[in-house]
Amino acid sequence: MTPRADAAATLARPDGVHTVAEVRRALAAKFHAAGLDSPDLDSRVLVGHALGLDHAALAAAANRCLGTDEQSAIAALAGRRLAGEPVARILGCKEFWSLPLRIGAATLVPRPETETVVEAALAAIDADGPRTRELRVADLGTGSGALILALLSELPSAFGIGTDASFQALVVARDNARRLALTRAKFIACNMTAALRGPFDAIVSNPPYIATGDIATLAPEVRDFDPHLALDGGIDGLDFYRAIAAAAPTLLAPSGTLVVELGIGQAEPVAGLFAAAGLAPSPPHPDLNGVPRALVARKRA
Repeated sequence: MTPRADAAATLARPDGVHTVAEVRRALAAKFHAAGLDSPDLDSRVLVGHALGLDHAALAAAANRCLGTDEQSAIAALAGRRLAGEPVARILGCKEFWSLPLRIGAATLVPRPETETVVEAALAAIDADGPRTRELRVADLGTGSGALILALLSELPSAFGIGTDASFQALVVARDNARRLALTRAKFIACNMTAALRGPFDAIVSNPPYIATGDIATLAPEVRDFDPHLALDGGIDGLDFYRAIAAAAPTLLAPSGTLVVELGIGQAEPVAGLFAAAGLAPSPPHPDLNGVPRALVARKRA
């Protein structure tokens, strides 16, 4: 039996009538049995999404009986989740830095640990002057636009450019900028820095950093659903850091800041690449799990 058919069978009862609460509980039990990490939350989010109800409205509708079409819609979403598809991909959106971002097949799902890059970049900018000053910021490999849009939401006079090699990703990023009214962001199709001209006060990036041979070992939600173009960092995972190190000294303004996301165990080799290029790296910023996640490097005056 396919996950979708199995989900539909789980939600059925002999009289064919179900309340919102019954379906949600049955779905949570099914998710729990399948070993999903957050079965109750996933059930509530997916049922609410299928019915067009937020959390409060879902609770208020707990005893409402569902129609056949509504049950089928919920079962379809449940089948996708049981097949391993992340909830964010099913919904087509993910919150990042309190911004609702649309995502697509060509973009990564923005992850909480990536907010460490935003925090580190803002701290470096704050150290040089007020956030209200005019700034030029670049985001290399922007994907959904998460990093550049988060920064522009905090920097009222900044102008931002996001680059990506994927045209499909840039369509998503432009749509997010439009919906969030962050029209100070522009997007360019190119390989990382190829079409950029400095100077930039800050450059940020969450580059592909998974070693090619390690992609097959990733969690199924990443391996099977995230675009490999945004994951594959070459044989040792450092290809894009090398490219950034080569370009950043020319693109950065005097004393400009570069902030990149790191994979596990990459802080030392990436810092070495940046130092060899004439940049001055600082100790990495840890994420909420204590993993070194964001590396800041300054252009030496």
